[in-house]
Amino acid sequence: MSDPILEVKNLKKYFKTSSGMVHAVDDCTFSIQRGRTLGVVGESGCGKSTTGRCIVRLIEPTSGEILYDHQDINKMNRHQLKRIRKDMQFIFQDPYYSLNPRNTVYQSIAAPIKLNKLMPGATKSQMEERVLELMDTVGLAERMINSYPHELDGGRRQRIGIARALAMDPQFIVCDEPVSALDVSIQAQILNLLKELQEKKNLTYMFITHDLSVVKYFSDDIVVMYLGQIVEKAPAAKLFENPRHPYTQALLSAELLPVVGGSKKRIQLTGEISSPLDPPDECRFAKRCPRHCRDCDCGMPGLVEIEPEHFAACHCIGDL
Repeated sequence: MSDPILEVKNLKKYFKTSSGMVHAVDDCTFSIQRGRTLGVVGESGCGKSTTGRCIVRLIEPTSGEILYDHQDINKMNRHQLKRIRKDMQFIFQDPYYSLNPRNTVYQSIAAPIKLNKLMPGATKSQMEERVLELMDTVGLAERMINSYPHELDGGRRQRIGIARALAMDPQFIVCDEPVSALDVSIQAQILNLLKELQEKKNLTYMFITHDLSVVKYFSDDIVVMYLGQIVEKAPAAKLFENPRHPYTQALLSAELLPVVGGSKKRIQLTGEISSPLDPPDECRFAKRCPRHCRDCDCGMPGLVEIEPEHFAACHCIGDL
């Protein structure tokens, strides 16, 4: 296994409210190998996007280590962070609201180049040539260079977001549900584009999604999150062939089969969802878990390696 480009150790992000402390991300540890894709999957509100935003410090983590290429991002000052952010980019979920409606395609793509002074002394024609090169890379026609976001469909708007990220020539990109707002046919185009760019530029992705079919197709490794914590992580093939955590099993049982008349036994979860507000020291899935036992109420289980590269956090792991 190659040296990881990103290592996250005991990452925590808490939000203080009038009612108490919300544990959005709680003690998450994982790594991503250079040139690979880590899929992060789970229900809405499980902390996927918060984790991604903490990694690139769009929001400040409460505690933990974030090592990018062996450098601790949390200890960097503003100027150091600005330099390393050229290597770390973010593709946002909504391709419309992530763009300034007053800026043309040219202005949107050129903005990060000018802001970070990547082409000092460049003439207008040189800048336009670079923007057209990026547009061609992501499959945007040259005739759209002066178009505004409202004149484009969702797929083309998302391509602008990808072009903006590529303008920095990054090594690592956090993709925060980049296809969830798009039609299925457009989703396939964007996913294939991202895969093609990864192969050409040896990019590393953290791919956040709640779509099981997408994460299965796109990811090399997968992390499953539940209420701010990692409950299972494994290579994609192993996770889908042999899910070991009860939550992962229930999640995958809801996957639609691409076969006419195909079906699988659905695991119906019952019980109350635990609150992330000052949670007690117990398994957060305990109230919904079909395998609930006495140990589940006595502390949150840690991740245990149950087979090579396959980890799960469950007190009943020996029974799974």
